[in-house]
Amino acid sequence: MSDTLDWRPQEPAEALSDYAVLARRWVQQGWSLRAIALCKIILRLEPDHAPTRRLLSELDARKLDPNAPVGPAVPRPVPLERELERKPASASLLSGLGQWEFETMLESLELRDFEAGETIVEEGTPGDSLFAIVEGRVEVVRTLKSGRRRTVAVLEEGDFFGEMSLLSHVPRMASVRAFENTAVLELTRERLSLIVQRHPSVEGVLREFHRERLLDNVLRSNPLFRLLSNEQREVLSHDFELRARPAGAVLLEQGQPADALYLLLQGQCQVLHRDGTHGERMLRTLREGDMFGEIALMLGLNATATVRAETSCLLLRLDHGSCERHLLEQPAVREALAQMGHERLLRNAGLMAPLPDEATGS
Repeated sequence: MSDTLDWRPQEPAEALSDYAVLARRWVQQGWSLRAIALCKIILRLEPDHAPTRRLLSELDARKLDPNAPVGPAVPRPVPLERELERKPASASLLSGLGQWEFETMLESLELRDFEAGETIVEEGTPGDSLFAIVEGRVEVVRTLKSGRRRTVAVLEEGDFFGEMSLLSHVPRMASVRAFENTAVLELTRERLSLIVQRHPSVEGVLREFHRERLLDNVLRSNPLFRLLSNEQREVLSHDFELRARPAGAVLLEQGQPADALYLLLQGQCQVLHRDGTHGERMLRTLREGDMFGEIALMLGLNATATVRAETSCLLLRLDHGSCERHLLEQPAVREALAQMGHERLLRNAGLMAPLPDEATGS
């Protein structure tokens, strides 16, 4: 952490009071996470430091967001496309907590420091923590299909990361490295479980926060959903379901009704087709960003193939009723879905064609 937040136990009590004043000033300037981290350091040195205890008792959801409701934690959806009015991630998460939940959360956060270049989380590993950046910057790095690694985002003070793996029990989707000396507040799964035992509504707040961020990214980046207006995407976002499925789970069964459109967020799925001659054959592998279920949606058919999770997967599901209301009524979207289904049918037909030796019987 920077020298501003670097203390040693032998420093006089007067200095701790100065730091408490600085923490209050940071709250007034909107640097709430930095102020929380500073308070935790002060209390680490002097657990009964009254000014700091008083500040933390005052620093509840209403201080972060004057419009936040008083009372227990309440998941509150935030419009996805109001970019200019969007609150920092810290406010959008913490302001969903009531006062008692907020104070319990503060007690459970652990302050950690990382040097420039140090890895905070590693792609593909189990995710047992979420993090809030107090100071510094981090880069989010993903491995591409080619095996190359690419920086896909840079996060700064006030940003959260890691909640997807923590809540969905799926491996980390990306690595996060400190771009410079960085301080974070960490909430572990173990401590979150203790919080939820005392305040069950906290889990709902975290899941709504995660859902909003996930849908924001998907709806703005997916070519199909970009055909919708901002208002249409906002309405559509409330009908999506986030689902985690283990390896081996069947997502669609050939010949059975398919009542939803799926978007694969993480993991891999196998597309399989069976017939009386060749048995079950794998047609292709679905990867992150792939959509399936559109053939049944457009043609009103049962599933034309089986889709099985090859690895643990995270998916977005949109039932056919929502598809009809939000997608099929839009000519451009309906045309794009029809094109996707047509191309998929042609590709499947080619993949299922007999090999030359099979066609000749040799």
